[in-house]
Amino acid sequence: MRRLPPLHALRAFEAAARHLHFKNAAEELGLTPTAISHQVRQLEDILGVELFYRFPRPLRLSTAGEKLFPVVRDALDHIAGAVEELSAGDHDSPLKISVTMAFASRWLLARLPLLRKEAGVEVMVEADDRIADLHGSGMDIAIRYAEHPSADAEWQKLFSDRIIPVCAPALLSDQVPLSAEQILKLPLLHYRWKTGSPSAPSWERWMTQAGLELKARPDVQSFSEEIHAIEAATSGHGAVLASQHLVADLLDEGVLAQISDISLPSHSYWAVFLPNHPKRQAIGRLIEWMKRQN
Repeated sequence: MRRLPPLHALRAFEAAARHLHFKNAAEELGLTPTAISHQVRQLEDILGVELFYRFPRPLRLSTAGEKLFPVVRDALDHIAGAVEELSAGDHDSPLKISVTMAFASRWLLARLPLLRKEAGVEVMVEADDRIADLHGSGMDIAIRYAEHPSADAEWQKLFSDRIIPVCAPALLSDQVPLSAEQILKLPLLHYRWKTGSPSAPSWERWMTQAGLELKARPDVQSFSEEIHAIEAATSGHGAVLASQHLVADLLDEGVLAQISDISLPSHSYWAVFLPNHPKRQAIGRLIEWMKRQN
């Protein structure tokens, strides 16, 4: 006979451990933070161990909590997957895919008709720059831009990326490629990476790569969103450092021109999903199709 704690207590612990926040766990499960706290306390009493370090804040998993969390998380994922697989009509339902706003706008949306035709996959797109929670959000797969995979799910590499300098042809009075000195004379556009990574694209990094030093320029136009900086470049407002995959179509159409062969190394695009997902076959077709678009 299995010795198992109450399922509601395990669900409360798993959500709290995943969010490291009782209020966020409560919102996900439709409960109050007090209810989450009581259910976690109930589980701790049953097990005879402390699962969280509550003070000093922020909330942290204890050693016992770190050991229990992945076991409970994976078990609940398997249960949810089996239930979804048995649900009527599940195999005909669209794949729910989480992507960044820039990737949705500049890469995925234009290719959706081909995706349906060539891969036979229907998708429901959720564009959000926040990190997708595959365990609690209902998303089947996420496309992430990262340097390395993490251990929270299964990761498959779609394609590597580089950051290239581009601008509208109307800004150019010389033949490309331009020298770094010529590029410095153009209006420059910049955007802020949400991650704050030291490898974030910047004109300072690019000029260092080109062997020059970029002095501070008050006329560099900055944007909070990558997609807005790319749109400004297509409108002729300046040169921008952009993902080669996000501007590939614009380069092919002649809307933008690559103005130098000097580029910056960057992250890769990854497909991320939970192991043993009930829609693994459809996810596999989607991934293989996306790899062929490179």
